[in-house]
Amino acid sequence: MSFDAVGLAGGGNRCYWQSGFLKAFSEHQPLNPRFYVSLSAGAYHGAMFLAGVGDRVRESAFAFAEKGHRGVDWKALRRRESPLVVGSLFRQLLASEFGEAELVALKAAPPMLIQLSGLPDWMPGALGALGSIGAYQIEKLLTDGTHSRAGLRLRLRPTWISTHNLNYPGELVDALMATSSVPPFMPVGRLRGRAYLDGGLVDNPPLIKLKEVESKGWRTLLLSTRFGRTPPQAPNRIVVGPSEDIPVSKFAVGDAAGIRHAYEVGLRDGRAFARMGLSADPVQ
Repeated sequence: MSFDAVGLAGGGNRCYWQSGFLKAFSEHQPLNPRFYVSLSAGAYHGAMFLAGVGDRVRESAFAFAEKGHRGVDWKALRRRESPLVVGSLFRQLLASEFGEAELVALKAAPPMLIQLSGLPDWMPGALGALGSIGAYQIEKLLTDGTHSRAGLRLRLRPTWISTHNLNYPGELVDALMATSSVPPFMPVGRLRGRAYLDGGLVDNPPLIKLKEVESKGWRTLLLSTRFGRTPPQAPNRIVVGPSEDIPVSKFAVGDAAGIRHAYEVGLRDGRAFARMGLSADPVQ
């Protein structure tokens, strides 16, 4: 079972399912695509997988979640900081877990294209965030939400940066923060002096890059995080998603049981998919 490209959709804490899936599948079948494309929290899980530090990073995340911290700290307002703590905590985790050795490992692995939503030069970050996230919520009401493109209507630009083109660990952290930027929960991203928002606002799951290579006959694997809602299908594309509902909140910082459940379902689904082969229907 081989794929030329692997896509990792977003979904906040639901992406721990992807972590479990990638770990279990790769233990049974080699997974060596030409490239990965990822966005939002899917990029975080792709980075830990490709750097070979998934077990360590997950244990750090699980241990912190076990403390049961609330997602709001009203005292932060006195410091003129956001009371929504998930953004600052996520940056702390990334900075502590991804250093020079992890960046070297990423550059030795297949490249991962981290998808960002670039803002037009005339658009302030706050305005872009307010408009695009509002459009995203309206889009979800009008559609089933299996393919989000609301940001394109506001002229946000899909942009990609490869893990092979990052110069130092801080740029990796900035890129992972930027692709996950969903104000007010996460701050507006900044990478190399430019503002970015969550990569899923322009294309979630990341189909633009997958379509480019599928048209050449390349085989792709798309890892969704939504149960019961299948993203668009296409020739040469295999779509896999959770085999059961993943009820964890996207931005919860203290739901250890929820993120462990997502990971454990991913382990089970990854093993099952590796054993099925391409002749069977994908898990969904």
